[in-house]
Amino acid sequence: MFTDLLIILACSLLIIALFRRLSLPAVLGYLCVGLLVGPAALDWISSSKDLPHLAELGVVFLLFTLGLEFSLPRMLALRNTVFGLGSAQVALCGAALGGALWLSGIAPTTAALLGLGLALSSTAIVGKELVSLGEVFSDHGQNAMGVLLLQDLVAVMLLTLVPTLAGGNEAPWYWSIPWTLGKALLLFFGLLLASRWLLPKLFHEVAQAHSAELFVMLALVIVLLTAWLTHLLGLSMALGAFLAGMLLGESHYRHQIEADIRPFRDILLGLFFVSVGMLIDLRLFAEQGLNIALITLLLLSIKGGLVALIVRLRGDSGETAWRTGLALAQAGEFFFALVALMRQHALLDPQVAGLLLAAAFCSMALTPLLLRAAPRLAAHLRRAPSAESQLEEISSRSAELHDHTVICGYGRVGQSIGRFLQREGQAFIALDDDPVRVEEASAGENNVHFGDSRRRDLLIAVGIARARLLVIAVDKTDIALAIITEARQQCPQLQILVRTRDDSRLAELQAAGANEVVPELLESSLMLASHALVMLGIPQSQVQAHLDEVRSNRYRLLHGFYHGAQANLLSAQGQERRLLHAVNLPDEAHACGHCANELGLEELGLEIQAVRRDGIDLPLEGRPALHPGDTVLLSGPLQAIEAGEARLLSGD
Repeated sequence: MFTDLLIILACSLLIIALFRRLSLPAVLGYLCVGLLVGPAALDWISSSKDLPHLAELGVVFLLFTLGLEFSLPRMLALRNTVFGLGSAQVALCGAALGGALWLSGIAPTTAALLGLGLALSSTAIVGKELVSLGEVFSDHGQNAMGVLLLQDLVAVMLLTLVPTLAGGNEAPWYWSIPWTLGKALLLFFGLLLASRWLLPKLFHEVAQAHSAELFVMLALVIVLLTAWLTHLLGLSMALGAFLAGMLLGESHYRHQIEADIRPFRDILLGLFFVSVGMLIDLRLFAEQGLNIALITLLLLSIKGGLVALIVRLRGDSGETAWRTGLALAQAGEFFFALVALMRQHALLDPQVAGLLLAAAFCSMALTPLLLRAAPRLAAHLRRAPSAESQLEEISSRSAELHDHTVICGYGRVGQSIGRFLQREGQAFIALDDDPVRVEEASAGENNVHFGDSRRRDLLIAVGIARARLLVIAVDKTDIALAIITEARQQCPQLQILVRTRDDSRLAELQAAGANEVVPELLESSLMLASHALVMLGIPQSQVQAHLDEVRSNRYRLLHGFYHGAQANLLSAQGQERRLLHAVNLPDEAHACGHCANELGLEELGLEIQAVRRDGIDLPLEGRPALHPGDTVLLSGPLQAIEAGEARLLSGD
C-alpha cells in the first residue's frame, strides 16, 4: 500500500505540473495517471484492496465541503429541483439509455439497470469544477447540485436492487426502496439534532483553546464519523457527508472548517480519480476506438439533450438549460461500481462491460473541458448575433462625448472611479467582460458596455481618440499591457492611468506607455502611514508633502519589503517580488572606499534605498564613500540581491 501511494503521488506530481502548464484541468491529469500506472499500461500498481476505500474518502470530503456552502433553508428552497427536476432527469434519461441498450441486444433487466446507472452523473467532477469555476450558486449550478443529490439516493437504491435481481435472498425491491428512504430521513434528523445542540458547543470549546491542531482534528472527526454512520446504515457515505456539511454551514466556523479540510479533500479526491483511471483497459481504445467514440457521443447527446429539454420546460432560460445539460451529460463514478457488482452477479458480459466503462471514462474526461469552455461559449452566444449592432450602439452613444474618460474594467475599483466622476459631472464610458456585471450595471447606467477592452474596434467605438483620460482598472497586468499598447497606437497623447495590485511590474507598465501606475498595496500602505503620522501629531501639510514626494518618486521609498520565513517570493502573476535586504560592510568589504553609485548595482536590477552610518541615513545625492560598518539597503528581486551582496562584499 505504501509503495502504491508513493508511485501515485510521484506520478501525479509530474503529470499535474505538466497539465497546469498546458492550462488543463487537474482532474484530467489524475485520470491519465490512473491510466498510465494501472494494470492495462505500465502495471506499476498492484491490486490493493485499501486504495478504493481511501479514494472514496475524497468524494466524502468533497461532498462535505459542498454541503458547507449550502444552508438548510437553501436546501428546502431546492426541494423542487431535487425531487422534481432530479426525478424527471433520472426517469427520462434512464428510460432513454436503457431503451437504447435493449435495442442493441442487451437483456431487458440488465439494460434497465445500466440505463439508470448511466443516467447518474459524476458528483466528484461536476462538484469540483463548479467550485473551481465559482458557479455553484449560478442557476445551472443549483440545478446540477440539486439533481446530483437525488442521484446519490438513487445510486444507493440501485446497489440494493442488483443482488435482488440476481436472485439473492435479500428483501424485494418494493421493500428495499422505502427502507432506504426511511434510513436517509433518520440520518438527516439525527444530524439535524446534533448540529443544533452538540456540534456548536464542541466547536466553541475548541475555539476557546486557540489550537489549530484541535480544530483540524475535530473537523476530520466530524467528516469521518458522519461517513461511518451513513455506511453503517447501508447508505452512501458521500450523502451523509453532504448532509453534515449542510447542517454545519449554519455555524460561525464554516469558513475555518472548509480551509482546514481542503488539503485533505484535494489529495484524496486526486486518489479517487486515479483509481477510476486504473479501471480502464487501454487496449480497448486500440481495438474498439470507433465504437467507444460513438457510444460516448450518444451518451453525451442523449443525457445532455434530455436534461436541457426538461430544464427548458420548467421555465428556465435557454442558457441555463444547455449549461445544466452540459454539466450532467457525463456518466458518474457510481457507474463503475454498478458494473463491477453486476459482473460479480453474472448479469453483464465482460466485453460489453469494457466498452461501457471506456465510454463512461471518456465522457468524464471530456466534462472538465466542456464546463470550462461553457462560460466563453455563453459570452460568445450573447454577443455573436449582434456584434456589429453592438458596436454601432456603443459608437452612437459615445459619438457626442469629448474629453471624456474611458474606464476599462468595471469591477469594484472601476465603479468607485465612476462614482467620483459622476459626482464631479465628468462624462465617462466603461467596458467590462463580465456579462452579469454589465447587465446589472446597465439597469441603472447607460454608459457601461460589454466587451474585451483589448479589441481595437471597441476602443474606437468608445471614442478613445476623443478621450481625455484612459483608466485601466483590470486586475491582470498582461491584459493591462495589451490595452496600453493598443491605446497608444490609436492615441499617442492620451493620458493613461493604470491600477495594479503591487509594484512587481511597475516599470514594465510605465515603459509600455502608462503615465501613472497606482499599486494598490503601496497606496494602502501610504494611507496607513499618513494616518499614523497624523495621529502622532505631525502637521497635515507635512504629511501631505511626504506623500507627494513618495508619489513623485514613483513609490521608490516603498519598493521592496523584508521577507519573513513564510513569505511568498512570487506575486500572483508569477513575477518575482521586490525585496529589501540590508548588507553590513565589514572592514575587508570590496565596497569600502567606493561610492555606492560606482559599483554598478543598478545594472543588476537593484535600487539603493539608503546608506546608513551609525544609525543615520546619509544623503545619497552627495554620493558618499562607503566606510566599514556602513549598512547598504538594497531593493530588488531575490537573485539580484544575492548578486549585489556578492559585489559589495567581494567585488564579484
